[in-house]
Amino acid sequence: MTQKNNPLHGVKLQQIVTELESHYGWAYLGNTIPIRCFTHDPSVKSSLKFLRRTPWARDKVERLYLHMLSKR
Repeated sequence: MTQKNNPLHGVKLQQIVTELESHYGWAYLGNTIPIRCFTHDPSVKSSLKFLRRTPWARDKVERLYLHMLSKR
């Protein structure tokens, strides 16, 4: 089964978080998705740890990433 219509196919979570942070910054991410790993001493490593364990937060981050891609 191919996933040519899935823009997230083959994109690692680390790449998503890194690109969002460089595009928006931690302050915007923390305001848009108010989770502690974005608002208190944010880092890619802490964000990945939280997002891998928290499906609802990961879903919000992936939707924001897709929104960012659609605006490019």
